[in-house]
Amino acid sequence: MSRILAVVEAEGAGVTGVLAGEALRKAARASGRTIEIVPSGQEAVPQPDKGDTLLLVAPSDDALRFGDRPHRHLTLEQVLADPDAAIAATDADVTSGTATVPTGTRRIVAVTSCPTGIAHTFMAAEGLTEGARQLGYDIRVETQGSVGAGNALTPEEIAAADVVLIAADREVDRARFVGKRVFSSSTKPAITGGAKLVEQALAEAKVQAGNEQDHAASAGKERTGPYKHLMTGVSFMLPFVVAGGLLIALAFALGGIQANEDAAAGTLAHALFEIGAKGGFALIVPALAGYIAFSIADRPGIAPGMIGGMIAANLGAGFLGGIVAGFIAGYGVAGLNRAIQLPKNLQGLKPVLILPLLGTVLTGLLMIYAVGTPVAALLAFLTEWLRAMQGSSAILLGLILGAMMAFDMGGPVNKASYAFSVGLIASQVYTPMAATMAAGMTPPLAVALATRLFANRFTAEEREAGSAAAVLGLAFVTEGAIPFAARDPFRVIPALMVGSAITGAISMAAGVELRVPHGGVFVLPIPGAVTHLIAYAVAIVAGTLISAVLLGILKRPIASVMAAQA
Repeated sequence: MSRILAVVEAEGAGVTGVLAGEALRKAARASGRTIEIVPSGQEAVPQPDKGDTLLLVAPSDDALRFGDRPHRHLTLEQVLADPDAAIAATDADVTSGTATVPTGTRRIVAVTSCPTGIAHTFMAAEGLTEGARQLGYDIRVETQGSVGAGNALTPEEIAAADVVLIAADREVDRARFVGKRVFSSSTKPAITGGAKLVEQALAEAKVQAGNEQDHAASAGKERTGPYKHLMTGVSFMLPFVVAGGLLIALAFALGGIQANEDAAAGTLAHALFEIGAKGGFALIVPALAGYIAFSIADRPGIAPGMIGGMIAANLGAGFLGGIVAGFIAGYGVAGLNRAIQLPKNLQGLKPVLILPLLGTVLTGLLMIYAVGTPVAALLAFLTEWLRAMQGSSAILLGLILGAMMAFDMGGPVNKASYAFSVGLIASQVYTPMAATMAAGMTPPLAVALATRLFANRFTAEEREAGSAAAVLGLAFVTEGAIPFAARDPFRVIPALMVGSAITGAISMAAGVELRVPHGGVFVLPIPGAVTHLIAYAVAIVAGTLISAVLLGILKRPIASVMAAQA
């Protein structure tokens, strides 16, 4: 048997690259093959001998270092999914003596992203990777998750690609794709039908405009409307909410309820409160408004949006005013861009001078003289109403928020509930956030528990997936329940909605407050992050148990289902 020389992506892949290398090493050993693992980007690279097989688990440009040697080109995800198949595929390469990925193969680069940058981002990446594999195409996917870009695309990969596929629920910066054929979609088609979306992208992609102004004018045709713009703003706002909320919670934990008073000046607790409240929280509304405007009008909209958001905050209009300011700035700048026509030698002034200036004037004047005051009054009424909620009113709101979280588990209804609750944190209303996060944790925890209590209702694959769902539930990743709901939606979704609704109702009735918008059980031990911790735990456990029992009642045993089908 020939030796396998495997070049495995290292830069940007982190632990994933190491795991892929070890998986290949184990699979090669099991098949009696000799393998050498070489990290991508390493300067001193051993050249394959005659008869060796080159396996690339790395960017396409790494192949240039090995001349025209036959090679097999796979992604990290493909190797981790089936390392034995990756090793077995190299046998065919040795026999044929030709590259597995011919020069005529379509090359696709993709970017996936969702508002929170956690579950849908990576599920979409997996769907596209699998879809391209089924079609025999070469694909590289960049995941713009909660901690930045993973497996970042290189300029060489973008230049060599036949099409750029963006599967995102928020706006993605497209400046590096100018001149390439670009196709845009939400993450859902990538998750449910990656191959179909890849084919659609190849057929319908349009050339990306050559400058920001043209892109701002034409982008509206490719986007999905106000919902996507709002989710883009929420996505960029989240880090400010998380950092500010946790710092304020730590300040109260260290210095007590007086940590924010002048008497505590000079203490660590007071300093943390100042950073969190006057730094992080002060930027929540401007960030929300600025990136709503960015989603609509690209970079020229950021300054008018953020300035409009700051005006909204100063007027007391809060997150509602920030949303209004963002849409005014975004659509205003986009309209000005279409209306203002300049000679080509002056076009460069539009994105850096004319549009930000006129957009800021338009947004600022409308916020001060027309919009700010009535929106501030509306927010004040909403805030007082929520704070005064007692008994049946609080329970009703908890039921609604909880049911919304479980209805589509990461879809538009789920995100609407989440965005509403996150926005209220900026107005110091924390009870809806607690109900929303608890209700979002319940569905994956419930299906995980049900696979243990009622094992005969689930396939072996589902029982195995139950453990992963439990971990996702603890981390507040509601999407962990999606595979179970997709297989049996008319039984699973109602059962999950009932449990989540009850969880939200208990949380609201108990007056639980949560200062951070994400993290699941991992933020609960932080002093001050959540109030009424025992009641909160009871709400989560109660909803999980109820949904699990309902799943056991509603779902039929697998044996009886198979017998009925036979």
